[in-house]
Amino acid sequence: MAPMGIRLSPLGMAVFCLLGLGVLYHLYSGFLAGRFAFFMLSEPAAGGPETPHGSAPGGAVDLRELLAVSVLAAVRGGEEVKRVREGNVLNAKAKGKTREGAEEQLTTGDLLSNRRMFYLLKGAFPAVQINSEERVDTADQETVSWDHSIPEDIKQKIQPKEVPAESVTVWIDPLDATQEYTEDLRQYVTTMVCVAVNGKPVIGVIHKPFSSYTAWAMVDGGSNVKARSSYNEKTPRIIVSRSHAGKVEQVARQTFGNKTVIIPAGGAGYKVLALLDVPEKNQEKADVYIHVTYIKKWDICAGNAVLRALGGHMTTLTGEEISYTGSDGNEGGLIASINMNHKALIEKLPDLEKTSHK
Repeated sequence: MAPMGIRLSPLGMAVFCLLGLGVLYHLYSGFLAGRFAFFMLSEPAAGGPETPHGSAPGGAVDLRELLAVSVLAAVRGGEEVKRVREGNVLNAKAKGKTREGAEEQLTTGDLLSNRRMFYLLKGAFPAVQINSEERVDTADQETVSWDHSIPEDIKQKIQPKEVPAESVTVWIDPLDATQEYTEDLRQYVTTMVCVAVNGKPVIGVIHKPFSSYTAWAMVDGGSNVKARSSYNEKTPRIIVSRSHAGKVEQVARQTFGNKTVIIPAGGAGYKVLALLDVPEKNQEKADVYIHVTYIKKWDICAGNAVLRALGGHMTTLTGEEISYTGSDGNEGGLIASINMNHKALIEKLPDLEKTSHK
């Protein structure tokens, strides 16, 4: 006897296929709907919300935008510094001592400037690491927004350039030359912002609150300040810290000659500006900036970036480049110059390096 088989009618086959499609739809409809919603949210419609300024897809930041915010932060911080000084409400107190034993001062101007600068930068670029001279009090947060505007001079000179957010470190000095600030030596006071990418300083902003002058520069971009074009090699002018003038003077005269002019001054920002063509009546002019002891990176990063952008140099006393990652201090002293043979300058300073670690 022949084996028996089962025969399905065309109607039965159609019902079976419909049941299979129903099962597949039930399994995958939720998944497809989720993917469609993700696609719609990821691609804004015309006129819809755009990617926020300061952050691009993939965790990148635009250095031109970061420069614009850095300039604004330095100016806003400077407003606080000026307001506190003119109101004579410094509330100065010692926050510690330097390695040389001198007291480090802390004022209301430092704290208010720091708060304004830090939260403006952090609000605009939340993914970027920010290092500041003063501690940020998280219980005293301030909402400081950026309106996404870029000054015309920056637009004209700087092209957009994106870098990974994780490669960026911002160094801010909310009040450089605090000691001079307490002594009402206003010409030395600056507020500064520096942007380093992979440890190299690429954006520098130095703002003088009491004259409203701001110098800014971006490496491989542009600047609003120029280098000085003329020097007198027979009577070089060396600018140094007021507290270290005696330590540097004798050695500087031995290496540069007896006609060397030593200029004691306050503030690292002021000293870098002395090397540039700054249209300020109370800004002294110098050919070389030398510092022979330990110094914090937020003091020198902005000046380093400005000099690099203009073709100048700032190195340790032995000629090593200063990295703006890791620790917040530079152990090797520094020498800064522009439009000069920097290597030849270093070779003249073998004795100064010995004092830089003290």
